[in-house]
This record gives sequence, C-alpha cells and structure tokens, in this order.
Amino acid sequence: MGGPVWGHDGGVRVAVGLSTAPDAGAAAREAALDAREPLTAAGPTLAVLVTSPHHAAHAAAVLDTVHEYARPDALVGCVAEAVVAGRREIEGEPAVVVWLAVLPQPAEPYRVEFLRTASGGLLAGYQYNRAGAGLHLLLSDPYTFPTHALLAHLNRHAAGTTVIGGLVSGAGRAGQTRLFCGAQVCASGAVGVRLPRLRAQPVVSQGCRPIGQPYTVTRANGSVIAELGGRPPLRLLEEIVTGLPAAEQVLVSTGLHIGLAIDEYKSELARGDFLIRAVTGVDEGSGAIAVGDLVEVGTTVQFQVRDAATAEEDLRESLLRARRGGQPAGALLFTCNGRGRRMFDVPDHDAALVGDLLGDVPVAGFFAAGELGPVGGKNFLHGFTASMALFAGDD
Repeated sequence: MGGPVWGHDGGVRVAVGLSTAPDAGAAAREAALDAREPLTAAGPTLAVLVTSPHHAAHAAAVLDTVHEYARPDALVGCVAEAVVAGRREIEGEPAVVVWLAVLPQPAEPYRVEFLRTASGGLLAGYQYNRAGAGLHLLLSDPYTFPTHALLAHLNRHAAGTTVIGGLVSGAGRAGQTRLFCGAQVCASGAVGVRLPRLRAQPVVSQGCRPIGQPYTVTRANGSVIAELGGRPPLRLLEEIVTGLPAAEQVLVSTGLHIGLAIDEYKSELARGDFLIRAVTGVDEGSGAIAVGDLVEVGTTVQFQVRDAATAEEDLRESLLRARRGGQPAGALLFTCNGRGRRMFDVPDHDAALVGDLLGDVPVAGFFAAGELGPVGGKNFLHGFTASMALFAGDD
C-alpha cells in the first residue's frame, strides 16, 4: 500500500507502505518498496518501522530488508501489539508498516538506557540538555525505562522540548521488547529521534469529559486526596453523581477519572485544560480517593468520565482544531492499546477518523502501552489517549 505524498514550502514529503504478508521478509520488502516508490529520486531522511509481534522472531531480518529497499538516512521503530497504517489499524494479524519522510534537516536518532546506581539511576547514551529544544519522537520499553522520570526532567530542565511517542506494547515481559535504532535491534531502554527545525503540531486527545465543578485540593498526601474544598472527595462525588442522568451515572462506575488542571490561573477550565489520571481507589470511611499521580495541595481538579462516545467526540474536536493549521504532509499516531476494538464497536476507529477529517494523510504508528504528548506546554505520559504529531514544513 503506497501512501499519497504532499510537498510543502519547507520541502517535507511523506509516504507510507503497508504489507500484511505472512512471511516477514516478503512483508518488509513490500512495505519498504511501496513507501519508497512515491518519493522517486528523493532519499528518505527518516524511516519509522513498526511490525506486529508475528514478525518479532525475525526482527533483525525485517530491519535489514527495510534498510536495503528504503535506504533511509535514519531509522527508529519497534515491534508493537497492533500496527497503524493509513486508515487501518491491524489488530491480531501480521503486518509491517514503513513510514518515510524527506525532511529539510537531518534527523538525529539515538538510543538511551537507564542505569541503576547506588543513588537511584542515570540516563546513558544521550544528553538531552545539550540537544536543544525541538521535537523528539520517543519509543520506550515499559519494563526497563522510566519514561515518566525522563519527561519530568525535560519539563524542568529542557524548556521547549516536545516529546511524542509511546511505550512499546508488543512484549509480555522484560527482555521481549524489540526496538529499532539505525541498524540495531534493542531489547531495553528507549530509542528516539530529534527533528531539529521541523514544524510539527502535537495532537493529544485524552478522551474524557468533565462532570461537576472544579475543586481545589485542600489536603493531600502523595497520590491520596483527602479533601477537596475542605470536604472528603468521595462525598462530593456522590453529590455529583446524584445530579447526573442515569446513563452518565453508569459511566462513573465504569470509567471514573480525575483531571488535574495544567494552568492554575486560567479563569475557565474546559476539556483539554486537564491532565487526566485514573481514580485508583477510595476509602469509604474517610472519603479520600487515590489517583494515578502525585497531587499537591492547591491543585485544581475536576472529576471526569470516559467512554467510547466521549473518546470519539474528543478526538474529533482535537482533529478539527488541528485542521485549521492546513493540510499536513504526514502524521505519526500513537493510540492506546485499550482503544481499538477494545473500546469501539468498529475496527480502525482512530485511524479512520484521522483520514475522514484530515484527508488521506500518510499515517503510521502503533497501539501503545502508554502515550507520550504535551498538555499545557509540558510533556506527560498518558493512558487511553491518542497522541499524534502532524508534520508541516520547517521554520
């Protein structure tokens, strides 16, 4: 499957190739050739390679074949649970997707490892502080790499750095992850690529809708919220639920989350102004709740619900806002492995919606075990989210 290609003033061209052939070598060759052919004489600056777990045993051979037929200057990728290509999400079937981009500046691929030390640990292999601001694509192993710690470090010490990507979902335990970086296949750490001077619009759809009113955290300990506005949060939640229609009351029991306001000074908070985290536990006696992040006193929060309809609505609104920036040359999509057919009644939901609203943009990506993307100017690790990078030209 060869994807369409667009030229921009910045010289960005993108194409995508997909093969569902059961033989790993044949699939790699077909996907690479289909992606390479529309680019004619232009040499690809960057390749993103994703294969399904069916080809994990032949990961090195797939990588070699893609290099042979696509001939990219730089390459990153992984083996993932499910593959995204164009308008398709290939779940449970063999697949190889090759996404190629001709960029105005060289891409800078890298591999980074987390090394444990007596005082905690350190990152080895790449120095983000020296790289400068810009866009980074990052694919990380959930078993061996503390992605959340890296993002926190970048938020504090590398202002202007935007990270898009995901935790790789194609392995059942540590040591089974397969990451691609250049000509290497890695089983741990993270691989990434810095794209200097490239204009890219991040799209992060967390798929939640607020209920009730915002409240200020007045007592908390770590990830446990003991009081909201001086009252136990569970008691406030009970009052909120009582005022909801019956259908929405069901959502609270199946998909309750909480939103942490990114900008405490914003006068009116709406969807997109919150970092969404799951409510992970409640204490019936005290009325306290536990959430999936550290919460400081003074934080503004609001309860949120999520279901398939809300997730579709949020992604649609996010894409419509992104479309105002013009036709992108291409996109990379990292959608949660809890979405797809697990959440929606139809196959190819997120990828097809991207095609419906943005046109036949060359898209590739995978189902992730956690999605990376900025909210409110800071980089975060998300869940049940669709995170995208839409590529235009350079500055």
